[in-house]
Amino acid sequence: MMRTNRTIAIALATLTLAGAAGAGAAQAAPAMASDTAPSACRPANHIAKITTAPSSSGHRHYRVTLTAPRGYEPCRLAGSPTDVRFSNHGSQIDISAGRYGDQKTTVLFGPGHPAHFDVQVRNNGRAIPATEMSFTLQAPDGEIPGTSVAQGSFTVAAGTLIGPIQSGA
Repeated sequence: MMRTNRTIAIALATLTLAGAAGAGAAQAAPAMASDTAPSACRPANHIAKITTAPSSSGHRHYRVTLTAPRGYEPCRLAGSPTDVRFSNHGSQIDISAGRYGDQKTTVLFGPGHPAHFDVQVRNNGRAIPATEMSFTLQAPDGEIPGTSVAQGSFTVAAGTLIGPIQSGA
C-alpha cells in the first residue's frame, strides 16, 4: 500500500511540473505535423539581420529579415515582435518601441520561407545610432519563449514603431 501511494505521488508531481513548465507561453509548434526537427521560430534556430529600407515622408525605415537554415521545422508567426530593446555596441538605449499594423495575420516561417518586419523611426533630427535590437517573436497563440537578436547599423528615436511580421525577405 505504501509503495502504491508513493508511485501515485511521484506521478502526480511529474504531471504538475510538466503542466507548469508549459503555462503562459506559446510552444512554437511546427506548421507541419512532424516532430523530426526543432522549430525555426526558436531564437537559437534563426538569423536576424537589420538593413536600411526606403524612407517615407517623415520616417526612416529599417527591415529586420529573419532566415532559418535547413534542418529546422517551419512554424507560424503573427503580429509585431514585443519586448523590443535597442543597443549601440553593447550600451542599452532608453527608447521604447510601439507597434502598428495588423497583429492577427500569420505567416509561414522556416527554411526557404524568410520573414521580415519594419522598424519605423521618426526623422526628426533626434535619432540615436544603434547596432543591435533584441525582441520576442509572436505566434498566433502567444509569445514564443526566448529573445531573438538582430544586428545591423540603424537609428532609433522617440516614437519608433515596429510593424507586423510579413512573408519574404
